[in-house]
Amino acid sequence: MDTIYPEESLEDKIIMSCRARASPPATYKWRLNNREIAIEEGAAGHYSLVGGNLVISDLDKSKHTGNYSCQATNEYGTVISQEASVQFGYLDMFSTEEREAVYVKEGQGVVLLCAPPPHFPDDLSFRWMLNEFPIFISLDKRRFVSQTTGNLYISKVEASDSGNYSCFVTMTSPSIAKSVFSKFIPLVPLAERPIRKYPADIKVKFPDTYALVGQNISLECFALGNPIPQIRWRKVDGALPANHEILMAGGVLQLLNVQYEDEGVYECEALNSKGKDWHKAHLHVEASPKWLEHISSSEQDISSDYTMSCLATGKPKPHVSFLKNGREYGKHELHFTDLTFDDSGMYQCIAENRHGVIYANAELRVFGNTPLFELNPVKQRLLGPKNGRVVIECKPRAAPRPTFSWSKGTELLSNSSRYHICLFPYCSIPLWNYHHILEIRNVTKSDEGKYTCFAENDRGKANSTGSLTVTDATKITLAPSNADVSVGENATIQCAASHDTILDLTFIWSLNGQTIDFDREGEYYHRVMDGQAGTSSCELLIKNTQLKHAGRYTCTAQTPVDNVTASADLVVRGPPGPPGGVRVEEVGVKSVRLLWSQGSDNLSPISKYTIQYREIRTQEDWRDATTSPHNVEGNAEMATVVDLIPWTEYEFRIIATNTLGTGEPSNPSPKTTTLEAIPMVAPSDVGGGGGTNRELIITWTPVQPQYYYGSNFGYIIAFKPHDSNQWHKVTVADPQARRYIHKDPTIPPATKFDVKVKAFNSKGEGPYSLTSGIFSAQDVPSEAPIIVDARTLSATEAIVGWLPIAQQTVEGYQVKYWRKLMENEASTLRISSRENQTRLDNMKPNSLYIIEVRAFNGAGYGPASKRYEIYTKKAPPSRPPKIISTKMNSSGTSVNIAWEHVEPLANESTVDCYKVLHRQEGHSTGILYTTGKQSIDLPMLKNGDYLVEVRAHSEGGDGAVAQVRISGGGVLVAQSLSLCVLLLAAVLVLAL
Repeated sequence: MDTIYPEESLEDKIIMSCRARASPPATYKWRLNNREIAIEEGAAGHYSLVGGNLVISDLDKSKHTGNYSCQATNEYGTVISQEASVQFGYLDMFSTEEREAVYVKEGQGVVLLCAPPPHFPDDLSFRWMLNEFPIFISLDKRRFVSQTTGNLYISKVEASDSGNYSCFVTMTSPSIAKSVFSKFIPLVPLAERPIRKYPADIKVKFPDTYALVGQNISLECFALGNPIPQIRWRKVDGALPANHEILMAGGVLQLLNVQYEDEGVYECEALNSKGKDWHKAHLHVEASPKWLEHISSSEQDISSDYTMSCLATGKPKPHVSFLKNGREYGKHELHFTDLTFDDSGMYQCIAENRHGVIYANAELRVFGNTPLFELNPVKQRLLGPKNGRVVIECKPRAAPRPTFSWSKGTELLSNSSRYHICLFPYCSIPLWNYHHILEIRNVTKSDEGKYTCFAENDRGKANSTGSLTVTDATKITLAPSNADVSVGENATIQCAASHDTILDLTFIWSLNGQTIDFDREGEYYHRVMDGQAGTSSCELLIKNTQLKHAGRYTCTAQTPVDNVTASADLVVRGPPGPPGGVRVEEVGVKSVRLLWSQGSDNLSPISKYTIQYREIRTQEDWRDATTSPHNVEGNAEMATVVDLIPWTEYEFRIIATNTLGTGEPSNPSPKTTTLEAIPMVAPSDVGGGGGTNRELIITWTPVQPQYYYGSNFGYIIAFKPHDSNQWHKVTVADPQARRYIHKDPTIPPATKFDVKVKAFNSKGEGPYSLTSGIFSAQDVPSEAPIIVDARTLSATEAIVGWLPIAQQTVEGYQVKYWRKLMENEASTLRISSRENQTRLDNMKPNSLYIIEVRAFNGAGYGPASKRYEIYTKKAPPSRPPKIISTKMNSSGTSVNIAWEHVEPLANESTVDCYKVLHRQEGHSTGILYTTGKQSIDLPMLKNGDYLVEVRAHSEGGDGAVAQVRISGGGVLVAQSLSLCVLLLAAVLVLAL
């Protein structure tokens, strides 16, 4: 089997298996890239044999990569195995070079490149992390990860996409389990107001693809654009295969169990309201070789002719060749004339195309010997029916083919009107497997005696004798009688025959020429046997008869030497068969006329018909239709179906009934669509209101498709101010629409409107819905908040407070802050109207920040406050305290921890004090102490291990941490943990 050896494997060995059936046992050799492998004894060799298996040790990629084959040999010949490859698999780490930040405007699309590291094989899966492990981004209509390139595609960038992205690659090969991830790529969305829209632009394009029959194939297609494009798939030269699935929000077309008919041109189309794009490529379906006919082992006579042939299917058409004992011998077909012993050996037929190779093995043995009857003597006791015929077989084993002669007693026989001597394959009687036969016709008592077959070839001669006894002929004495029953009743058919007393008699029953299997069909058939010397009878009982049991029953009375038959007909009356030829005429708005032809009445007149229908769109179960006339008589072949729904596609079927029951339904009629009509159903749940400034939003529940009643279905929306008499009307052509937004700068805010909606189609307009009252959108807040307090808390945090606005329409506040001259990097927070202050975080140390606040509601944002400036504190010390001593007091009740003073760098804030956290190992909380000194006494706890964390504190926040572990009364110094060390530890864990 093909083997992929992981380069990082700890087991430095590969075993290639090979085993052949052989007697005597085979010896084995191996070849690498068609060169024989020298098996070296001792530790120095790379190769050794265990049975037929090849063991490869001290693996070396440059020496051991390639195609291996095994050769098995014994005295009867040689066979060669198909090749198997050995390759070395690996997945390297990503480059350690930093990746540049990607800046993109909100609303635009972006592609983040994965650029996977060197690897083999190509069995990779891709995911993307956001900010930290193991937070993986979820995929949807807006975000797509190609499993071909690993690239991340975002069709429309939003502010929430800001962050650091890393490509996470996993090797999915069964022999290699490893994952690696790239350096983080910062993605920085740039605010743009208003956000522009962009047409669909396909960036993931599936190439011309070659697939093998039976494989599962995925075609990828994804587009950038705003609004988010919709992906549609089609097959240019036909319908999409039934075995297809659309995955990843439309981005992947998966074809399962691909077949030849799935070949063709596939197209994906991406469209949004700004435009569309499309891409097409060819899917080629091919196949590995597969045998239609292949060689098999055979024994052939010396001097005879023989042909070996193989036939294989595949695409491209496989090349066929032959090996004899492991060496090339011919192509396509082998023809042997006048076989010799040298033609014996092991033959292999090989069929190969670019997708694979298959082998068929066979042994050819050529033999020659004097005629032998030991395995197939002439039958010792021969029986023949009086006035019938006897066939005596002669099948010696001989090579080359012998000549034959026959005798009765001492009389040599020859062809006559009663004796026919025949040599295979020239016999006129259908006994093709006999080598030689003697046929005796119109047998009489005088033909009894001993018959001998003589066979002779150039290697010798032999004979074999059998004795013929003539028996009385078998006769039917009671023939079956015809019967007539109804479905569900029992029927009995009788049969009796006379026969020679020295012979056994067997009765065989058949229906319409097919023998009845009483084991399989015991539910219905049962037979009763009776007999005495020279006469036997058999009664066939058919229980609970069905229509399928009607027909001609034949009784065959059979002995070892002859048989006779007699037949009778069974008539079974039952429910009618299905009507035929159901068709539709005179299609109306709510009715159709059906015509049909009468099916089989099964010997009982049809009393009535039942007409059923079903809707194609809903695929509901069949229902009984309302008809005109209401009762459809048994002699009718036409009726009108009424009370149907306009512009609806239907199928119809018909069921016949007689006094014996109801039959099977007819085949469905051709699909038929009723005519169009004006809509009768109005939209429901009409309402709306709200929205942005100067808007009126109207909503409703769409009409269900079965009530469209016609093509070009849509809605008419009517609305007016509550105190006005003049209605304003607009048309919406989308039948699935649920809302309409009317924009008008003159609409007063928060004004009551009356609204109503009705449906229309190509035939006209339907009734209006009930009138509902809604309110137009409110105005955006008109006042700007006043910032009353803004101050920094640390190097990265600040707090801001403002005076709330008294307007009732305010839903909340937006706080925006940024470093001066870098407004494109601004951060925003949305705060409930119940709050008038908030905390700002993720700020840069020692920086000048600008802050502004504005109120908002459903209509939008109000004016901004006056801008407020603050400075963040300098960063806290980046260096951890250096612990210089840990001493336990004499009583063992406390431990003193001492450290050096932390001297801040020029860009860091001055140390105010030190924080000491005393916690049990494995717990995130403990006792926090604050001290201005460079040492502290802590109580010594008896149970478990404890950690002491020491860090400097300044106005910029807490600095880096140093740790001490206290364990069992002893003290162990833990290394100070910087951010770099923690990240390296995380990478090592992932690699494991």
